[in-house]
This record gives sequence, C-alpha cells and structure tokens, in this order.
Amino acid sequence: MTSPDASRPRTSFDPAAMEVGAFYRVLNSVVVPRPIAWVCSRSAEGVHNLAPHSFYTVACVDPPIVQFTSVGRKDSLRNVEATGEFTVSLTPEALFEQINATGTDFPADQSEAEAAGVRLEPAEKVGAMRVADSPVTLECALHSALRLGDSTVVFGRVVHVSAWAEAVRDGRPRIEHLRPLARLGGNEWSTIGEVREIPRIPYRTWAADPSIGERLRGD
Repeated sequence: MTSPDASRPRTSFDPAAMEVGAFYRVLNSVVVPRPIAWVCSRSAEGVHNLAPHSFYTVACVDPPIVQFTSVGRKDSLRNVEATGEFTVSLTPEALFEQINATGTDFPADQSEAEAAGVRLEPAEKVGAMRVADSPVTLECALHSALRLGDSTVVFGRVVHVSAWAEAVRDGRPRIEHLRPLARLGGNEWSTIGEVREIPRIPYRTWAADPSIGERLRGD
C-alpha cells in the first residue's frame, strides 16, 4: 500500500471561485475519454442538422435510453424538441475532420453535413437521417429533456439500431470494426488505442482465492 507520506502535491480547482469557462475546461480535461454522439436531427422546416456532442452516454437499459447534453440551446436541441426524434451515429476515425467540421456553428438554415461532405441516408424508423459512412446508428424517439442550469440533457428512447453487417460478430458490433473517436480536453481527441479485455471477478471467486486480493494490494 502507498504510504500517506508518498502522496503527490495536488492543485485545487474551486468552481465557486473560478469563471465558468475556466472550470469547464478543467472538467472537460478530467472526464475523459468521452464518447461522441453524432446527432442528426431535422428542423420543423426540414433542414437536417448534424452535430457532435461529447456529453453522451447510456442512461437506461430497460427501456433502452441514451442521453446527450446540449450546452446552451443549440440546433440539435431545438430540432429534437420540434420533431421528437433524432439519430446518433458512431463517430469513426476515418471521418475525423468531417466530425470536427460539423461542430462549426453554421446558421440553423444550413446543413452541416452538406457543408462538410458527410453523406446522409434515410433511417429505418425515424424521420431524421443517419450518417451513411458510420458503422452504427441508433434511432431515437424523444423520451424527455431535463434543464440543468445552462444545459439541457436530452433522453432518447432507442427504437432501432443498424450496424454494418461486417462489423457484427457473436451478436454485437465489434470494436475493431467501429474504430470510434473520443473527446479529451481542449482540442484533443483520441482513438481507441490498445484494447484490453478482463473478466469481472465474482465475489465467490475472490473469497475462495485470497491470492487475488493479496496480489492487487501488493501484500
């Protein structure tokens, strides 16, 4: 075990004493890596919006619900509120520059996908389009939205998932075919890098084999 005397010096960041933007940069640099929801939505006028949102995760398993956060009232949020649906396409490494470009603050009446050369195609069950060159897309119906300060968390019930057939093995899409990008702090992004696999340890196994804990603790 590490002795308290060996603890490293720490720098403190107090959100109450910092400007919002400064603390936001700290938070973005700590909560990493973040998966990216490449959200495609459709405005009431029929304009298709495509934007990356890196505050994104699974919210519920049954029913299947994913969530993304709109910091401020962005086009994605307004469109989802207007139409009640959206898609989330995985952000593949091969489209790195296009993904970044769709984060540009284009006017609401312009399509980011068209400007950045991203091919869209019809989804299966919702009116919002999906990214044709993304290996996996979730199609979502708006479940609810929660306003938190300057941001809104959008919850979408997953009504359909489509994946490239060659990316699916043993009943699920495989990471080696997806090659997703993730967001880090500042302007930093990452790829998946090394993939490591390890099973969880059931307590009965832990209890029956004291050497497991001894090894982890360094006894």
